[in-house]
Amino acid sequence: MRNEPKEIPVYVFMGFLESGKTTFAKDILINQEFTEGAPSLLLVCEEGEVEYDEKELKRRNISVEYISDEDLTEEKLVGFGKKYNPENVIIEYNGMWELDKIFKVKVPNGWTVVQVISFVDATTFDVYVNNMKKIMMDQLRNADMIIFNRCDENTTTSEYRRSIRAVNRRAQVIFEDKQGKPLENDDEVVLPYDIEQDTIVLEDEDFGIFYIDAADNPDKYVGKKIKFKAQAHRPSNFKKNEFVPGRFAMTCCANDIAFIGFKTYYKDAKVLSDRDWIMVEGTIGKEYYPEFQGEGPIIKADNVVMVEAAKDDLVYFNY
Repeated sequence: MRNEPKEIPVYVFMGFLESGKTTFAKDILINQEFTEGAPSLLLVCEEGEVEYDEKELKRRNISVEYISDEDLTEEKLVGFGKKYNPENVIIEYNGMWELDKIFKVKVPNGWTVVQVISFVDATTFDVYVNNMKKIMMDQLRNADMIIFNRCDENTTTSEYRRSIRAVNRRAQVIFEDKQGKPLENDDEVVLPYDIEQDTIVLEDEDFGIFYIDAADNPDKYVGKKIKFKAQAHRPSNFKKNEFVPGRFAMTCCANDIAFIGFKTYYKDAKVLSDRDWIMVEGTIGKEYYPEFQGEGPIIKADNVVMVEAAKDDLVYFNY
């Protein structure tokens, strides 16, 4: 029987220059001794104003290699693996490089990406989104954790959180102040609909807010009845009684348009066609979503009828 290669966890830190990647890495590697003395490898893909103290890292059995875009190859990584034989690998990725490259390059046997963290400077977030939209959104979509740092009293945390949830439902979103301390309270959420009514009735423009809040707090909605207008979508891998009623949404931080909605069970789902405008009435439940590595809302529809289209094809995520 062949021995399987030992799993070597790889942690990827993403973000633009001066987004806080190096500061975070220094803190966990030196102050918190994240690697606990095990032989580890830190791959640095860009050099910012904050520098690593390589002597301190060496004392903790952490080796450092600075690599360029051309160095990010299978040959180079395999060479590093043989040279250092690390038990942990931390990659501080260059925010200006194409993200696909790091996920497509073949890595040494056993190297497994276990966590991707994106760092965002809250004071420059809107500027980067407006000017480097694709790169920024790729970083946010692929992250397991997103840390907004340098937040102050002007940071619209609830707006940013909704923007993230529109493109990445599974990521943990953290906001930190200028001293690096987590904010104790985000902006208070006031829903535009009454969740305590016998039936939650969504206005056409409220679907985006419902989607975000239900995705974040599924338990709050389990057992609630709901009525809303949506467009039908039937993925090719869905069963005859499954479809997704949803809306096309534009996030408040990007001009990306995506279809959002929750899996719904309905006995006559097979008669629905993509883009049909429908009114859905049903009960909200909860189910495990493999793609999100956790539970999320589903709807058990009692009634679905054809209706006129909404006045606005798009929904947004502002209250």
